Amino acid sequence: MTRTLIVEADGGSRGNPGPAGYGAVVLDPVTGEALAEAAEYIGTATNNVAEYKGLVAGLRAAHALDPQARIQVRMDSKLVVEQMSGRWQIKHPDMKPLAAEARAVFPAGQVSYEWIPRAQNKHADRLANEAMDAGKIGKQWEPRDSRAALAAAPARSAAAQAADAAAEVAEASEAAAAPGWGAPDLGAPATFVLLRHGETALTPEKRFSGSGGSDPELSAAGRRQAEATAAALAARGTIQAVVSSPLRRCRETAETVAARLGLDVRIEEGLRETDFGAWEGLTFAEVRERFPDDLDAWLGSAKVAPTGGGESFASVARRVAVARDKLIARYAGRTVLLVTHVTPIKTLVRLALGAPPESLFKMELSAASLSAVAYYADGNASVRLLNDTGHLR
Repeated sequence: MTRTLIVEADGGSRGNPGPAGYGAVVLDPVTGEALAEAAEYIGTATNNVAEYKGLVAGLRAAHALDPQARIQVRMDSKLVVEQMSGRWQIKHPDMKPLAAEARAVFPAGQVSYEWIPRAQNKHADRLANEAMDAGKIGKQWEPRDSRAALAAAPARSAAAQAADAAAEVAEASEAAAAPGWGAPDLGAPATFVLLRHGETALTPEKRFSGSGGSDPELSAAGRRQAEATAAALAARGTIQAVVSSPLRRCRETAETVAARLGLDVRIEEGLRETDFGAWEGLTFAEVRERFPDDLDAWLGSAKVAPTGGGESFASVARRVAVARDKLIARYAGRTVLLVTHVTPIKTLVRLALGAPPESLFKMELSAASLSAVAYYADGNASVRLLNDTGHLR
């Protein structure tokens, strides 16, 4: 009987292009045991090049085990799976020789390809990140016990996942333009319409107002903004559910809109604003005067928290990503209004774009503004709107 082997492969680039690496594992389809692993730091490359190199390495590892085996390749790269299955044309010059190299390992018809979600490709993802981590300190990856390593490995950051997703969107758009082929039909996305809450007394003064402060209510201006937004969204008629941060200003905004739409409000803790610690209620100038060194450190690194036990932007990103994934699963194919704050909205946009943390300081979000991000079944995201205030005029 012909043996079957499973190859899972992945690749990543920290910068796209940037420092890159790949990982691949050959699995026994019955026991799930890792029979072989491969990983390598490859220097500066794109996500897609790293993914193709991971595929080649995985196929070679499987061939070394059994050149007669039937191979089931599983990857979270829609681009590689569709191109290697022959459904999308390969146009990029860097990808053509790598695809040819992959096809040469086993005879045609002996290998099949399957797309899997990123959450099911953790082993290869972990190997790719180990390879990139090794390259960062001038070394190459060395194998270690796969089961122990997988159990001990931290989850890959949302930012890294989003960077891969954004790269796949760009490359897939080019590949799908082949004659006779359109973009893949992934079904209706989960669409998040992102509404920043209306003004509070702190908003016009541009004071830090997070989840660790006084939890202010909407001002009279903020209530008018919520009403105007409710009217505009009711006219559009696309919102199917309303989810809100637990903070009062968001709940009041959400309840105003939901009442107009005839919907209930669901509370999601992950959508709360950053805790700004000792900076709550202060203006930027006041923080600069009282905590100059702490402010500089905070502006320079997403891992630095505000003075007095606040949250870093990196912590907020992890929290928001968890909430995002939960809501995507709950509202697949639906359009949902998320009523939240500046940092969570900017973070969702940043992660969808695969942008670096410093991009948070380069987006403007007005009170009661609307933004939108669509999330597709293959893990990719598309930013559709940012800081729209037309409904307030």
